[in-house]
Amino acid sequence: MNYTFFTKVLLTVGALLLAPHLSLGQTIAPAGLSNAAVASSPATQAWPSKPIRIVVPFGAGSFTDIAARTVGAELSIKLGQPIIVETKGGAGSTLGTDLVAKAAPDGYTFLVTDNSFAVSAALYEKMPYSPKDIMQVSLLADAPAVLVARPGLPAKTLKEVVELARSQPGKLTFGSGGQGSSAQLAMEAFLLQNKLELVHVPFKGIAPALMEVAADRVDIAISSVGTASAYLKDNRLLGLAVSSEKRHPNIPDVPTFTEAGFSNYKMMYWFGVMAPVGTPPAIIDRMQKEIVKAVATQKVIDVFAATGVRAIATSPATFTKMVHSETALWSEVITRAKIKPE
Repeated sequence: MNYTFFTKVLLTVGALLLAPHLSLGQTIAPAGLSNAAVASSPATQAWPSKPIRIVVPFGAGSFTDIAARTVGAELSIKLGQPIIVETKGGAGSTLGTDLVAKAAPDGYTFLVTDNSFAVSAALYEKMPYSPKDIMQVSLLADAPAVLVARPGLPAKTLKEVVELARSQPGKLTFGSGGQGSSAQLAMEAFLLQNKLELVHVPFKGIAPALMEVAADRVDIAISSVGTASAYLKDNRLLGLAVSSEKRHPNIPDVPTFTEAGFSNYKMMYWFGVMAPVGTPPAIIDRMQKEIVKAVATQKVIDVFAATGVRAIATSPATFTKMVHSETALWSEVITRAKIKPE
C-alpha cells in the first residue's frame, strides 16, 4: 500500500522523536553581534539571577503539569533558582501559550506544552499569537498512543473493528477530548488512512471520553498510554493497539499497530519546553543542556515511566523540525476530515 501524505509525515515525526540526543549547534547572534558578545553580555552571564516561571497551558494535574513540576524541581537545583510552575488552561492551550509568546524574552519565562501546540497552529485561523512568536528548546518526553474499545464491542481485535466499521459506515462512534483535540486528530488520521467513517463524540477532556467507552456507551477512543493504562489493567477497556515500536511495558498484553496489521500508523504524543522568540541563544543553550541532565535523573525517569512516558531530550533544531512537520500533518488531516474548531 502506498503511504499517504500524512503517513509519510507521521513516519518522519516518529523518526525525529527516536533520533539520538543531539548537542546544540552554534548559536545564532542578532545581526551585527557576535556569538561571543551574546555569551559574554552581562544579562546572560548573570542568568539566572531570580526565579524562573514555567507556564503550562492546561489545568493542574495533567501530565504536562506533572512533567513541568518534576523536571522543574531538577532544574531548580541545577540552576540555583526557584522554578515557579503556573497552570493556565483554556482555548485549546492557546491562553497559556499566549502568555509566553508575549512575555519578555529574557530567560525568565518558559512554556511546557504538548502536541496541542502543533494542533492549534494547524486548526485555528486566528490566534492571539503567532507560532513564530515561540521558539523550541527541547523535548522532555514522548509517549505512544493506544487505541481502545468498549468491553461489549463484538469486535475484539483491531482488524475486526476495522472490518465492522467498513460493514457499517457511520454507525460506530469514537470519543475524544473535544473538537479539534489531539485525540480527535489522532483518530481522524487513522480513519483517513484506512478509509473509515465513524461518528465523532467530543467530550471535555479525554478522561470523560474513556469513562464513556468503559461504560459501553461509546465504541472506541485513542489516548496516551498513561491515561488509559489503569482502565486496561482492570479490563474496563479492550486494548486494540499501541503505537510504540515494541509492546509497552505498562500494557504488555496490547499488541503494537504493526502486530495488529497496521504498520503505517506512527502517532506519538510529545511534551517539550519552549520560550519566547528572541530569548538570548546563550540562555537557550544553557537551559537545553540542563534539561538533558534533568531528564536523565532517575527520579524523572521513574515518575515518567510510571505513567507510560519516556524521558527524552533533543536539540532545539530537532524539536523545531518536528513541530513544523507535525503542524503540516495536522493541517492535512484537518482539511481532509473537514474539522472546524468549536
